[in-house]
Amino acid sequence: MKNTLETRLGIFVALAVIAAVLILETVGGVERFQRGYRLNALFSNVQDLKKGDPVKMAGVQVGSVEDIRLDETNNKVQVVMRLRGSVQTSPVRTDSMATVKFTGLMGQNFVSVDFGTPGAPRVTKDSYLKTEEQPDISAMMAKLDKVASGVEKLTSSFTGDKIDNLLGPLTDFVKANRVPLTATIANLQAVSAQIREGNGTVGKLIRDDTLYYAALASVSNLQDTASQIKLTIGEARRVVDQVNSGQGTVGKLLKDDTLYRETTAAMTNLKEISQKINQGQGTVGKLINDTEFYKNAKLSLQKLDQATEGLEDQGPLSVLGIAVGRLF
Repeated sequence: MKNTLETRLGIFVALAVIAAVLILETVGGVERFQRGYRLNALFSNVQDLKKGDPVKMAGVQVGSVEDIRLDETNNKVQVVMRLRGSVQTSPVRTDSMATVKFTGLMGQNFVSVDFGTPGAPRVTKDSYLKTEEQPDISAMMAKLDKVASGVEKLTSSFTGDKIDNLLGPLTDFVKANRVPLTATIANLQAVSAQIREGNGTVGKLIRDDTLYYAALASVSNLQDTASQIKLTIGEARRVVDQVNSGQGTVGKLLKDDTLYRETTAAMTNLKEISQKINQGQGTVGKLINDTEFYKNAKLSLQKLDQATEGLEDQGPLSVLGIAVGRLF
C-alpha cells in the first residue's frame, strides 16, 4: 500500500468514525444528542431494568431509559426517561401510568407508558409519572415452589401407614358395633318400606291423595274468597265514586249545597224566634215575659181554690142546682 496523502486521509477518517461510534456508545448513544424531553418515575423494584432499555407506548418505542438511580428520600428507584419529540406534542398525559414490563421470561425489560385520559393536560419537562408495580418473577417462582412443596407433603400424608392410622379407628368402631348397625339399617329399610306402601302418618302424607285434594280445595276457596273480596272492593269503589260525584242520598248530603242553605236558614229563623221570645214579642213571648199573665193565672187559681172549698160544703143536689142556676 502506498503511503500517499489519500491513504493517510482515509485511515484518519476511518479512525475518526470508529472513535465517534465509541464515544456515542459510551455517553448513551445517538439519542442523547437528539431533541427530546425527560420524564421521571419512581419504582419499588425495576427488575433488572438497565440504561438504554426502551420506553414504549402501545408497543411503539418512543424513547429510552437515560438513567437509573436510588432515591433514598422515598426509598424508591428513580428511572429517568428521555422521550423523543417535543413536550408540547407529547402523547403522555399527567395521569399516564408507567410500568416496568418484560417481553418474556428471559426477554428484555422496558418501561411501558399508557396514554392516560384524553382530556387530561400534557406532561411538562422533568415531571413524575404515576407508577404501577408488576409482580416480581423471583417472588412468584418462590411461591410456586412453596405450593409444590405443600402439594408434595399433602400427597405423602395419604400413603402407607398414615391412611391406616386414619381409617383404623373407624374400622374398629364398625366391627364393634356390627350388630346394632345391622339392626338400625334393617329398621330404616322397614320404615322406608312402610312409607313406600303408604302406611303411617308420613306414608299417608306421601301416598294418600286426600291431603292433596284438601289443599287443592283450600286453594280454590281462597281464590273464590279473593274474587269476592275483589268484587266487594270494586263495589265499594263504585259507591265512593258515586258519593264523590254527588249521586244518591249520601252524595247529595255531602255535595249538594241545598241542605246546607236550608239548615242555615232554619237556624237563622230559630235564632230570630228565640230573640223575639226573649224580647216578649208574640204569644209565646208574652206568656214567658209578661208578668200580668202570671198574676191573672195566679188569681184564677186562687178563685178556683176558693170555689172548690165552697163546693165541699154543699150537697150534690145543691151543687147541681147552683150550676143549673148559673147556666140558666
